[in-house]
Amino acid sequence: MNDFQIISKLGEGAYSVVYKVKRTVDDQIYALKKVKLLNLSEKEKLNALNEVRILASVKSNFVISYKEAFFDEKDSTLGIVMEYADKGDLYQRIVEHKNAAMFLEESEIWRIFIQLVKGLKALHDLKILHRDLKSANVFIFSDGSAKLGDLNVSKVAR
Repeated sequence: MNDFQIISKLGEGAYSVVYKVKRTVDDQIYALKKVKLLNLSEKEKLNALNEVRILASVKSNFVISYKEAFFDEKDSTLGIVMEYADKGDLYQRIVEHKNAAMFLEESEIWRIFIQLVKGLKALHDLKILHRDLKSANVFIFSDGSAKLGDLNVSKVAR
């Protein structure tokens, strides 16, 4: 964890917290998911390790890319370093538009949809089932690209 400087908290789930971080050796910005292992059941611990294994095996422009993972003994967490989506997630984008009483452009909806289908195809080609497809797990980038993420409950079909 000493290699990273926390910039801000991006989100929090039941078992994890995601931060925007800067790696000190190269000044690159990443998303760091810290999974609290202390109170997890064996199945939940296996899910966390499964996410690392699955992320590391997927190489697609339509799925959030994995960078590295580490165990932080100080606070008993598994750290998963991933690509940072600089425009947040699709759920945030929908809420922002709803609050502003605006519609998303049809062309943007189609662009995101097509990228999601390509992300799902990349996963399915590897026999990976996402199992938690929702707008909060679709990440948006300033170049207009969208990528699937949060593979915590994914399964590999046999």
